[in-house]
Amino acid sequence: MTPKGLKKVSLKEATKASGRFAAGEDPVKREQILDGAKRVFMRMGFDAASMNDITREAGVSKGTIYVYFANKEDLFVAMVEAEREVFLGAMRTVLAKSENIDKGLYEFGVTFLEHMTDEKVVTAMRTVLGVRERMPDLCSRFFRGPQNLRTVLNDYLGQGVAAGTLEIDDLDLAAGQFLDLVSGSFFKFRLFGTMPEPPSRQEIERVIRGAIRVFMAAYASGNKPVIAKAV
Repeated sequence: MTPKGLKKVSLKEATKASGRFAAGEDPVKREQILDGAKRVFMRMGFDAASMNDITREAGVSKGTIYVYFANKEDLFVAMVEAEREVFLGAMRTVLAKSENIDKGLYEFGVTFLEHMTDEKVVTAMRTVLGVRERMPDLCSRFFRGPQNLRTVLNDYLGQGVAAGTLEIDDLDLAAGQFLDLVSGSFFKFRLFGTMPEPPSRQEIERVIRGAIRVFMAAYASGNKPVIAKAV
C-alpha cells in the first residue's frame, strides 16, 4: 500500500529516476546495438549476417540483444528506420532554410540524389529486394521511407502554393513527379550495378537543374501547361 500523500510510482519511472533504465529502455544501449548491426549488415548482407555476429560486433550479450529486438528482421528494420529519421530530419532542415522555392527544390534535390546513390543506401535496397518474396512485410516496412519523404516535400510545395509562387491542384502528384525527376537514371544505374561509383557532384547538379526547369515550367504561377487531348 502506498503511504498517504505519496504518489505511486511504476517500476519504469523508478528506474529512470535512479538514473537506470528498465530492460529494453536504455537509448544508449539500443544505439550501440544498432551501430553494430549496421556494420554487420553492410559487411555481410542480410542473409549471411546472424544475431551472433551482431552481438559480437556490438559488444553485448545475446540475452541483451533479444531484450531490445525480437529477431534479425526486427533489428534490420529498426536500423533502416533510424537512418530514415535522420535523413528526413535533414531534408526538413534543408527546406526550412529555403524561402526561395527554386533554391529549396535545388537543395532538396541534390541532398536526395546524393543520398539515394550512396553505397550504403544502394546496398540496403539490394538487400531488401533480395528477400522480398519470403519477407514481404520487411519490404513493406522498408519502402515506407519514400512515402514519408513525399509528405515532407508535399508540405513544402503547399507553402509555395499558399505564397502564390506555385499553382498546383494535386500536391501529392506533384511531389511524386519531382522525386521521379530528381532521381534521374542514376539511382537505377546504381541499383542494378551498371554504375559502380556514385555520380559526381557536377553530374548531380546538372540533373537537378534540369528537373527544376521541367517542374517549374509546369507549376510556377502564371505558367499554364498545354495538355494534349486524347484523340
